Amino acid sequence: MKQGINCSLVIPVFNEAENLDELVERCLAVCKPSGRSFEIILVDDGSTDGSTEKIAMAGREYPELVSVLLNRNYGQHAAVFAGLAQSRGDIVITLDADLQNPPEEIPKLLQAMGNNVDVVGTIRTNRHDTLFRKLSSSLVNSMVRRATGVMMHDYGCMLRAYRRPIVEAMLQCREHSTFIPILANSFARTTTEIPVKHEPRRQGDSKYSLFKLISLQFDLLTSMSTFPLRLLSLLGTVIAASGMTFAAFLLIMRLVMGAAWAAQGVFTLFALLFIFIGAQFIGLGLLGEYIGRIYHDVRARPRYFIQEIISSASEQ
Repeated sequence: MKQGINCSLVIPVFNEAENLDELVERCLAVCKPSGRSFEIILVDDGSTDGSTEKIAMAGREYPELVSVLLNRNYGQHAAVFAGLAQSRGDIVITLDADLQNPPEEIPKLLQAMGNNVDVVGTIRTNRHDTLFRKLSSSLVNSMVRRATGVMMHDYGCMLRAYRRPIVEAMLQCREHSTFIPILANSFARTTTEIPVKHEPRRQGDSKYSLFKLISLQFDLLTSMSTFPLRLLSLLGTVIAASGMTFAAFLLIMRLVMGAAWAAQGVFTLFALLFIFIGAQFIGLGLLGEYIGRIYHDVRARPRYFIQEIISSASEQ
């Protein structure tokens, strides 16, 4: 395996044909003057808008670029893993292809890595996202901090830097439902965060629909912690205690006020019954999430399948 690469830039791409030319241009403009040896790995995640052809062409044109073409769409984190597996840098930086996190922020991450830090996270300042995205991101970040105990504030930002030992540790993990920032933090000894700019999307549309965002939240909650199950147990205990307290209250009021009063509480009992049934369904849903992940991991199928790797440097 070739050595001597100081920095690898891993960029998952899905239907970003309108941004690719500018993305490559700006990444090269940032990396070349840095004085570091570098490589840029573009991972095509089964694009259907012409991105695949552009990525392949860039891999043949620029010696610093490696183009990794997946045979279909596997999702952002699987595509990042494909790029991590091909990377050779002592420092690996991940970046979205939509240019909302400017490549010009990369030197800030490299500077932060100089303090013997294993993982550098980023906090998007003045976010140019919808109110729904901002609120859901804030809620998820809060839940992740409570579940993992790692006090990072913006787990949703893909612009992050990792040292090679952390990358190698992540590549040894075979689970399918995983969230890279949390997985990296579980191996890191020292982590830090820095603020970075966030720009509005100028070309194309966001690839995260409401369904994908909800799916991502389930991955976040269930991939790295059993906290939801513990929360469910606590919730069940509270509901059971409330039910027993209310039952005792009904018994006392029946004895004091008579049977006629008790009969008027029938609908309240039905309401409580619905609460209990709802809690049971929530519990079954969470258990189903964990069992489904166990099922996928036991089958041990690969996260992705690489159709082709294109690099002009390797062809010379």
